[in-house]
Amino acid sequence: MLEKLKLVEDRFEEINELIIRPDIISDQKKYIQISKEYKEIKKIIEKGSVYKNLLSNKSEALEIISNENDEEMIEMAKIQLEEVEAKVPQVEEDLKLLLIPKDPDDSKNVVVEIRAGTGGDEASIFAGDLYRMYTKFSESKKWSVNLVDVSEGTSGGYKEIIFEVNGEDVYGNLKFEAGVHRVQRVPQTETQGRVHTSAATVIILPEAEEFDVELDMQDVRIERTTSTGPGGQSVNTTYSAIRLHHEPTGITVSCQDQKSQHKNLDKALKVLRTRLYELEVEKRRQADSLKRKSMVSSGDRSAKIRTYNYPQGRVTEHRIGLTLYDLTKIINGDIQKIIDELMLAENSEILKANI
Repeated sequence: MLEKLKLVEDRFEEINELIIRPDIISDQKKYIQISKEYKEIKKIIEKGSVYKNLLSNKSEALEIISNENDEEMIEMAKIQLEEVEAKVPQVEEDLKLLLIPKDPDDSKNVVVEIRAGTGGDEASIFAGDLYRMYTKFSESKKWSVNLVDVSEGTSGGYKEIIFEVNGEDVYGNLKFEAGVHRVQRVPQTETQGRVHTSAATVIILPEAEEFDVELDMQDVRIERTTSTGPGGQSVNTTYSAIRLHHEPTGITVSCQDQKSQHKNLDKALKVLRTRLYELEVEKRRQADSLKRKSMVSSGDRSAKIRTYNYPQGRVTEHRIGLTLYDLTKIINGDIQKIIDELMLAENSEILKANI
């Protein structure tokens, strides 16, 4: 552990020198990368300092117990040793987790896509519930949510909704939400009180920054149309909606949330870059055997990850066998406990793989 800490401390000294160099400051890409690394390593340095202080106190206490003749001093040293030995295991565990190599995308903002699956109108209503859940969760984390594109359901909710979430470590938290979410309840449209099962798919994409993806605009065909749906008279009379067609990959992106064509184009380009970046990320995942086993791999978007059972007030997280009887709070955005448990399980798998 101390050897690993020494390597981290050496790197921290290098970063401290790099971050003030004029050539780094003038290079936006390098400066952002160095700043992110500085922030992550600083956490390890602070925890490492606590760890080394504990080891120093332990060594001091053992020295007194071995060589001191004063009974009162020995007794105090024994108390100190007991306190230190009670704290060391937890600090070591915290350090092990901090020393796990971070996914470089964890600090990124995200683009979230929620699509209604099996279940007709009820699936669209459930997609709306999931959107509200993530909005409430984002509010609790002081993140901002911005709509990109919406296709409304015929009886409420959404057939599809795409939105950005911006803040600190957004992908690191929300990446665990990717997959198929099921709901079991009596639909609003059901007249005989029967419980139905419906589903919605959630896709979480780490948002690509401009320097992550080189986008050749000659490969992009831009289609301008009038917006559809609610929004007042100007929505349907101005050509503000944008649809992008990326010819090499066949990817299409739409954005009609803003009245300004320019703003819709900016948002659509951001989503297009993000989807192109995801293609590159997926190639990396496929080449990494550990990632293929990872519970957060987005390779199989048909994987059922969670069930929300309304009659029993139960939420079941299938990947780790977690069941919580707190559905009302969870569907209202209180999903941090689930995310924490998934993070813990993921980190445990990585630690096992590195032993």
